[in-house]
Amino acid sequence: MTRLDRTDTSTQSALAAATAGATPRSAPPSAPTPPSAPRATATLALTSAATAVALMTYTAPMVTLPDTAAALHTSVSAQAWLLNGTPLGLAALLLVAGSLADDYGRRRIFLAGTVALGITTALGALAGSTWLFTLTRVAQGAASAAILASSLGLIVHAFPTPRGRLRATGVWGAFVSGGIAMGPLLSGAIAGWNWRMTYAVFGAAALIVALLGTRALTESRAPRGGRPDLAGALTFGLALVSLVAALTLGRDGWLRAPVGLLLAAFLVLTSVFVVVERRTPTPMIDLGLLRHRRFLASSAGGLFMGLAVIGLFSFLPALLQRTLGLSAMDTAWLFLLWSGLSFTVALQARRLAGRVSPRHQLALGFALHAAGVLTMLGAVGAESWPRLLPGFVVSGVGSGLLNAALPMTAVESVPATRAAMGSGAQQTFRYIGSCAGVALTIALVTSTGGPAHGADIAIAVSAGLAALAAASVLVLRDRA
Repeated sequence: MTRLDRTDTSTQSALAAATAGATPRSAPPSAPTPPSAPRATATLALTSAATAVALMTYTAPMVTLPDTAAALHTSVSAQAWLLNGTPLGLAALLLVAGSLADDYGRRRIFLAGTVALGITTALGALAGSTWLFTLTRVAQGAASAAILASSLGLIVHAFPTPRGRLRATGVWGAFVSGGIAMGPLLSGAIAGWNWRMTYAVFGAAALIVALLGTRALTESRAPRGGRPDLAGALTFGLALVSLVAALTLGRDGWLRAPVGLLLAAFLVLTSVFVVVERRTPTPMIDLGLLRHRRFLASSAGGLFMGLAVIGLFSFLPALLQRTLGLSAMDTAWLFLLWSGLSFTVALQARRLAGRVSPRHQLALGFALHAAGVLTMLGAVGAESWPRLLPGFVVSGVGSGLLNAALPMTAVESVPATRAAMGSGAQQTFRYIGSCAGVALTIALVTSTGGPAHGADIAIAVSAGLAALAAASVLVLRDRA
């Protein structure tokens, strides 16, 4: 049975005001009792574990893409869908899931997401065509959206003090990197028997986390009342599906009718969404946040993380297998250098708190990624994987700083009671950028001039986008 949060509305309002610097309307007679250490620790452990499983599922096709495409008879032009299925579901539903988690209960949405991820991931092992596999990947992304958006809301509720919240979000961000690190490695190992077994194993892991969460997690929700913004959720979700589908199809020609129709649908649905949000008393997202530089910096950080970092590194493993003749396992070990460093740095980045702001961590992370990938220019053409190692090291450190700073900026950019919405907003931009980045990388790599020339162009574009991102987050500083 769901255990409803025992913290009443006035107590949560006081907590939100203390965090945001506002004055609560009615302060409670005494300070709320913080959650017990075991319950807070269990919340952090389960949300981090589920996040890691979601990211492992997301990264699974990176090293198994050649085998998967061969088994499903997927053409090169359609392989973007195998990679973009999950980020499509994530981008479309992250903000929706965050809003629903705040309204309906974060524990409820989290458990629903983990169960759905387990089922849909296992179904991916049974897909026999590109179309069916892509549908299961979209469903996995939708389930992962529920997990990622509700996780930070659960963490903020379990860790009400700024110090505890800083440590917890740092650990959670590290497990984002950890999932990215372990996904390709486990996929490469399991794919030695059969690539389909990868999805069966990850599906079982998600169901185990769901089972443990039914007993360990405490319910919480935003004390704002009113009905959930279902009209906003529907229009926003459809708008993002249209945009991501257009970005994925665009690599085969931007002037084709389907691409134009999808972009037009995106513009129309976005306009409807803005009208709905302005009229509803409980909007899914407060459009007034778009005037706040901290929220814009958080959103820009997520968008460029997807464009510059995820987009390149999602397709690079498959590219190295084709051009350098590396096996899935060889590629997984190579990428563990990048993702493992990302995990380690993200886990330790909380020690920078008080000395380096999250915004400056973002700028430094993007700058390191740009510098790192530039050292990789010419490596594919020279057919030399050792030449990739310095770039993997420097970019891995930068990625770790990004994964540590992004969740903190998401939490800081909105009131504490809307933490799930803030997380969903930032990660929505992150996976919109990921979809666009994957489509852009594949288009550049497969352009005329051969894969080596295309890889160099994709690397240069990634570095340029990262440099632009570093400048953007520095410019979007809070006004005095």
